[in-house]
Formats: sequence, C-alpha cells, structure tokens
Amino acid sequence: MAGKCHVILIGPQGSGKGTQAARVAPRLRLVHVATGELFRQLMTRDDELAREVRRYYDRGELVPDELTLRVLVDHLERVEREHPGARGALLDGYPRNRAQAEALDRVLGERSDAIAAVVHLVVPRAVLIERLSGRLVCSTCGATYHVHFNPPLVEGRCDRCGAALVQRSDDTPEAIARRLDTYEQQTAPLLDYYRQRGLVVDIDGNQPIDAVTSAILAALEPVLAEPHRCPSS
Repeated sequence: MAGKCHVILIGPQGSGKGTQAARVAPRLRLVHVATGELFRQLMTRDDELAREVRRYYDRGELVPDELTLRVLVDHLERVEREHPGARGALLDGYPRNRAQAEALDRVLGERSDAIAAVVHLVVPRAVLIERLSGRLVCSTCGATYHVHFNPPLVEGRCDRCGAALVQRSDDTPEAIARRLDTYEQQTAPLLDYYRQRGLVVDIDGNQPIDAVTSAILAALEPVLAEPHRCPSS
C-alpha cells in the first residue's frame, strides 16, 4: 500500500478491538488487518512464505518477529491490489511490543507509508476479567457469545449451527489475569514509544459498543483528513 497511512488499534484482550475494528474500518476507508486471521489465511496457501511459517507451527514454536513482519507486508501488498481506494490499513494485533513497532516503522518508511494514529482502548482490569471469563465459543464453527452481554438463544447451544458452546481453557480468571499481566508488561513501552510522537488517542472502552465506535470515529476522522498525515486522503 505504497504512500498509504495506517492506524494501529491497541487494547488488552476483552477490550473490544475486533468488534470496533470491524465497525470503524469501512467507515474510514481502512482495511481491517487482524494478524491472527492473517496466519489462518496463510495456512490455506501453498507458497514459500506459507511453508516457512508452517515449519514453525509444526514444531510448536513461535513465529519470529521478522517473519511475522514479512507476512504482514505481504498482506499489505495484496490489500493494495484488491482495495486500491483504501486509505490504508487498520492494524489489529500488531505490533505487540516496542521492537516490533520499530521494525514496522522501518518497513513502512521504505514504502513511503505512515502511521497516522494509534487508538488505545482503555478498559478497567476488573471489567476485562468479567468480560473474558464469561466468554463462550462454539465447539464447531467458532462463533463467540457471552453469558451476560451476548447470550445464545438456547443456553449452551450455538445460534448458527446448534453445536455445544464451551469455555476456552485460557478464559478462566487465573489464566486471564496472567494474560493481562503479560499485555501490560509488553504494551506500556509500546504506548510510550507512540506517545512520544503524539500518535496515541486514548478511548474509553468501558462504554456501550455504539458509544465506543462514535468516540473512535470522532477522534480519527479529523486526523485522517490532515494532508501531512495522510497525503493520499
């Protein structure tokens, strides 16, 4: 996406990143790019990049940062071809730490791209634990529900396919607390890095979904209209 501008969405598990990204991206002429979904799509391909990533998966190892960045850039190039009218990408799930952010800056600079803003969804820890510990996932199709906020029509059964709903092993309060600790340790330096450049926009994520969406749009629309940030707008 040469000469494009991008927005990064940062927030802990349970903050609503995926929900908000899907809502705001099309309204801002951005393409939602979720790194977790990128790897799932990549695994359906049979090219050299997919085979290289699959070798790490098969060994049960983490994909190195350098390779993850290559996967992201490969996707941005595909997006440019498939969505020529897009301003850029809304990055959800990357970068996760300062080292990844610095590498991303380097690659985007080589492409004459820029980061226009970093949206930080702020949600109290107790609310995150409540949201995540009530999450249910369909054992067949992967649809997600919540015992309080988004219950299924029939208790314990998926609305889409009727299969049983289960709680993921990493959605217990203890496991959630560990994940949030890791997020806070990695993300504080990342946010500091972007704050020094005046890119971070803090959004209260502890509001109704529509209110969070409106707050993000109100914050981003004027930023993306600035020619020095998004020359292609």
